Amino acid sequence: MDFVLGLHSHLPYVLNHGRWPHGSDWLCEAALDTYLPLLEELRALEGEGVPAPVTIGFTPVLANQLASPLFRREMDAFLAQRLAACEAAPASLAATGDQALLPLVGFWRTRFCRLEALFRAIDGNLVTAFRELEDAGALEIIGSAATHGYLPLLARDESIRLQLDVGREEHRRLFGRDPRGCWLPECAYRPGRAGPPRRPGIETHLADAGFRYFFTDAHLAHAGAALGTYGEVPLGTERFDVERHDADTRDSEPARRSPNRAYRVTPPGARMVATLVRDPRASMQIWSRHHGYPGDDAYLEFHKMRWPGGLKLWRVSGPNVDLGGKGPYDPTRAVHRAEDHAGHFVGLLAQAGQERGVIAAPFDTELFGHWWFEGVGFVGAVYRRIAKDAVLRPVSASEHLASCPPATGLRLAEGSWGANGDHSMWMNAQTSWTWQRLWALEETFWRAAPRALADPAAAPVLEQAARQLLLAQASDWQFIISTGAATDYGEQRFTRHCEDAEALVRALGTHPAEGLALAAALDERDQVFPNVLASVAAVLAR
Repeated sequence: MDFVLGLHSHLPYVLNHGRWPHGSDWLCEAALDTYLPLLEELRALEGEGVPAPVTIGFTPVLANQLASPLFRREMDAFLAQRLAACEAAPASLAATGDQALLPLVGFWRTRFCRLEALFRAIDGNLVTAFRELEDAGALEIIGSAATHGYLPLLARDESIRLQLDVGREEHRRLFGRDPRGCWLPECAYRPGRAGPPRRPGIETHLADAGFRYFFTDAHLAHAGAALGTYGEVPLGTERFDVERHDADTRDSEPARRSPNRAYRVTPPGARMVATLVRDPRASMQIWSRHHGYPGDDAYLEFHKMRWPGGLKLWRVSGPNVDLGGKGPYDPTRAVHRAEDHAGHFVGLLAQAGQERGVIAAPFDTELFGHWWFEGVGFVGAVYRRIAKDAVLRPVSASEHLASCPPATGLRLAEGSWGANGDHSMWMNAQTSWTWQRLWALEETFWRAAPRALADPAAAPVLEQAARQLLLAQASDWQFIISTGAATDYGEQRFTRHCEDAEALVRALGTHPAEGLALAAALDERDQVFPNVLASVAAVLAR
């Protein structure tokens, strides 16, 4: 049985949009908690000769930020703040009578210094560091839509094509090769529609953009029911702590198709696009704080931290323990629990491995290390145990598809991996106004684009209008609004990008000088997708 671990790395564009809590600190925290520790672990596995062919995606909007010199400066400041918190903590703990927590301050200081040294060693460039692992054959990096746009709800096929074309071209620019796989934002899928107007299915757009596979949730393949529903969540795109996993909901619809097969979703004669189905049982063990590993009482408590500085010094302690009753964190004990859980997980995988197939386990990368602090170590322990297992074969998604041709005849249902398995997390009473505005913006942009593209003087304005359109389309804004955790921020960012795009499109026909001045200012603020105009031209040429 093949095992494919899929990791989806994504954050919206936050550089030059403040620091704390909604700006660059968000990106730096993900890098310090997840991306750097994961790089460290994968390099260690490579050095040990342990195959760990993770299939990892970086959305183009995230990869652009990780490759930016501005991110490196912000990361330096963030690391300095974390180390300053370690220096100030002993006096603060003594003043509150918490001297028993002092050894944990040393734990964090050592960890931060080690990761800072790694950041310096890679010259602050995580994109290049992961690219080198792919060049060495250690893993596979897949692409995604440019800004994680929620593709099924976009009004114009041109908008879908632009998201995917920019996604492919940016992946090629930053990672040096065409991506074979695509992470569909929110695993959101829509089949073709006869119309009017006629709309191709998402798989057709993927094929046209050169992608050859994607991941899908089990219920969309009729291989299980939706895993759960979303509740409130701290600001972020991570999905870990919002899953509730109602058991009755999970079991209400028995699987009618095996999740342990890859399936072709394009018809014979068309360019082949396949999908790998998320295995519900494997996902539940890792995904759920309530039914899986991350809720173990030995693990670091995400929600309790010490201010100022933000150091986390306590453990989960139990499923119903109030934050005030959390016990001190024991790093050694937590490491042992992660190793135990890795052994249990590999045992579960091996039980399903009596037939030829695949267990696909896709997750948000930020679950590992950020939400579940011990998760990166768990991943390493899983691959070390699989290396000694006679049943399981760790492979990338492309390796599995090359050795096991996908089954035919699958028609996916419409939906996502979000609340209720449908589009309701992104289209609801709180967010419907965003779609009305976005759809109108799509129409005006694509009406103006052909004439503007033919006028060299208008090119900078059209280029920045396309950039702002893509940034407005990010699914993050509706998600943040729907959770209620940072509604004002989601509304503000969405509105800002729409207003800028609308102003630029208006300027194309009436105020060219104003358009050029606004485009120049936005070039300084939103430094992303340098070749977006070429993708606009490619979309219009089809």
